Parts: sequence; C-alpha cells; structure tokens
Amino acid sequence: MSEKRDYGRPGIAESVVAADAIVFLCGVSWAFGGNADWVRTPISIWGSLGVLTTAWLVVRGGRSSRSRAISWSWPILALNILVMASCLKPGFRVLKFGADSYLLPVAIPWWQPSAARPDIAIRALWLFDGIYFSCLNIALAIRRRTTLRLILSCIAGNGLLLAAFGTVQKLVNSTGIYFGAIKSPQDYFFASFVYDNHWGAFMVLTVSTCVGLTLRYCLREGAGGLFRGPAPMGFVATMAMAITVPLSGARACTVLVGIVLAVGLAKGIRPIVAGARASGISGGAACIALAVLAFLSAWGAWTLGRDTISGRLVKTREQVAAAWEQGGLGARSVLYHDTWRMAKARPLFGWGMGSYPSVFQLYNTQEPHGDKIPVVYHDAHSDWLQSLSEVGFAGTSLIGIAAMLPIFQLFGKSRSLIVTFLMLGCTLVAAYAWIEFPFGNVAVVLGWWLCLFCAVQYAAPLESSDRA
Repeated sequence: MSEKRDYGRPGIAESVVAADAIVFLCGVSWAFGGNADWVRTPISIWGSLGVLTTAWLVVRGGRSSRSRAISWSWPILALNILVMASCLKPGFRVLKFGADSYLLPVAIPWWQPSAARPDIAIRALWLFDGIYFSCLNIALAIRRRTTLRLILSCIAGNGLLLAAFGTVQKLVNSTGIYFGAIKSPQDYFFASFVYDNHWGAFMVLTVSTCVGLTLRYCLREGAGGLFRGPAPMGFVATMAMAITVPLSGARACTVLVGIVLAVGLAKGIRPIVAGARASGISGGAACIALAVLAFLSAWGAWTLGRDTISGRLVKTREQVAAAWEQGGLGARSVLYHDTWRMAKARPLFGWGMGSYPSVFQLYNTQEPHGDKIPVVYHDAHSDWLQSLSEVGFAGTSLIGIAAMLPIFQLFGKSRSLIVTFLMLGCTLVAAYAWIEFPFGNVAVVLGWWLCLFCAVQYAAPLESSDRA
C-alpha cells in the first residue's frame, strides 16, 4: 500500500509552533531537565511565549480554533482560577526573628481554597501553564504529519545526543554534571539530569517515540527494502538510548523501557520481516540480526555499567529485606501514609500548588536516622498523592480531565504505530507516577504533554494523506 506524500510547505503558524516545541524541549532537557532553581524562571518566560502564541492562534484561527482551544483547555483555565483564588488566603504566616524566618500555619476551613505559600503557587502555575499551552499549540496549528514527524525526530535525536553525552560522562567517572562542572545533589545523576529516575522516565518517552518512528519507516520502506530509509539508524538509536537507563541506575524505568521494547518487537516483527524480504534478506536472518543487536546492547549495558547495576541490585535487596522486616513498603509506606494524611486534611482544594515541601514537615512522622539528622522530603515519591495534597481532588481532577479530553479523540480511530507508541510511553510514565515522582522533572512534564498532543494530532485527519 503506497503512501501519498505532502510536498507543500508549512504555514507561518505551523513553523513557529514546531520550532517552539523543538527548542523548548531541547533547551529544558539540557538545562538539568529544568530541575535547577535558577533555570525555572527562564523556562517559565519561554513558556509564556507559548501562551501568547495560543492567544494569537485562537484570534487568527476563527471559530473552529476557538472551539477546539476552549473545549480542551477549559480544565486548565479552571485550575488557574482555583490556584489564583487559593492565593488570596495564605495558609502560612511568615514570622521573622532577626535573620531567621519561620512559617506559622494559619487556621483556614478545609472547604476554602488556600495556598500555604502563594508566591510558590504562582510560580508553579506560571511554569505549568507555559508547558501546557506550548504543547496545546501543536493541536491548534500543525496540520501536516510531516511536521509532526519532524518534531518527533528531533525529540529522538535530542535523546540520543543526551544518551551519548551521559555515557561518555559515565565512562570518565565524572563526579558531577557537565564533566564535574556542576555538583549534583544526587549520586545517581546521568547526562544533564540530576536524578536517575527522572532520566529514566524521560527515556521511556524518548525510546517510545523512537520505536514508533522506526517501525513506521519499516512499514514505509517495505516495498523498496528495509535499508532504504532511516529504519536501521532507528534500531541503533533505540538500543543506544535504552541501555542508558540501567546504566544510570534507574531500576523501575529499566523495566518500563523493557516493556516498550517488548511491545515494539511484538508489533514490529511483521513489518521488519517484510522489509527485510524486500531487501533480499530472509525473515529468519532478520530475526537473528535483531537477536544479535539485543544481545550486544545487553552486553554493552552490563560492560559499561557493571558497577552501577551491581550496586543498585544490592540496594534493591537491602530495601526489600528492610521492607519485609518492617512490613509493607518500609519507609516509603510511612511516607505515603503521611502524605495521605496531609491530603485528607484539605481534601477539596489542597494546601496550594507547590506547597508540599513546606507543609509536609507538619505531617512527617519518620524518625531521624542513627546520626540524628531529620528525614526531610521535598517530594512525596508519588506524583498522584502529591497532587492530591497540593491541589486536592478538585485540582487533580481538572488536570486529569485536561489529559483525557484530547485522548478521547483517539477512540474509534485507526491508530498508526507512531500513535500507539507515543501513548504507550505516556501511559507507562503516568502509571509510574503512582510510586515515584517523574513529573517532578520539568523535562518529563514537557515531554509527556508533547507526546500526548503529537499523538492526538497525528491521528487526526490532517492535510497530509500519509497512511502511517
């Protein structure tokens, strides 16, 4: 089945939105994944350009554009109203004694919106709005699958560059990010990311994107041969990125990437074999080549990261033993229980966006370790629980609805492999957020919404009549 090509040039709006998405993701991912305090303001300012672009697209696009923007973004607009209303009632009062400042809780009825730290809530909302509306613009402006594939190819290419950089950094035993120029607060950092689990979640999205693109080109090149296109490079790039997840020490994300690769093999074996046969190679030889590539990748991961992987396996056994001795999930179980108590104290609207580090200290029941240093948490290690504690059931539901409204557009439609794997990556990261905090990383949040809107728009009837 042949594929019609779209040789037309994209319009100004489409070019602007595509360039914004590509530069935004690349910039954030190389700027410590957005997890350094000093980069948050520049990222928010850049995101504000996306908000202005949304307004321009709505005014420029007419009734249909306004209808689509409002029908999908109304939960985020409602969230903005909720957060801004909560800032009118500060939940903490700042008391100053000389050079020291102390936070004193203020009694506010649970059913009234309140923000423990209004200044932090506004900054968190500013950052989130910039990310969301920059990604929404993909659905408002991009009408060509060629442009969408360009964005996705840049996501994959950027991930490959980061993976190569991180691997080299690992090989030279760098003691900090950018070859020791920046000291990382976490021992298990990778590439430009401060935390290994954030790198792992970012790779789940990126590897999923790369697998979808690679299999799509296997299908496209089936009539002329597997090697007459970018598919072979896609296989190599996929495995090169995948091996960095265990190399970084991200244990759960190693399993998630394994799921992506397993689904990719199940979905892609037929087009791969068909493309190989069109190139004059037997299906058996193609399967053997895939097996060799998988073996070499696994061997490479073990060779490069033997110490890291072994150390994480030992740590896993220790954690399992400690959890078994304490019952439940050990310290993590206590953390979840305390976070849930925090959420139940203000179930409707929460304590305010970005309030978790300030408020959780009131609910933290973990005892200091042997060195008597208090156990302090900046994140709940469960994005879903943290969202409930910060913006309550109302705010969490609005964010969930904002994600589901575009996803509903996929139901009943024929899905390409690109759409399938973009949604697989988004689903795995959202599920992972129950037991970790991938969305505590700006690059992961941005990548997640980008993949979501690219998937939805790719499945829509666009100007290009590309089959896959």
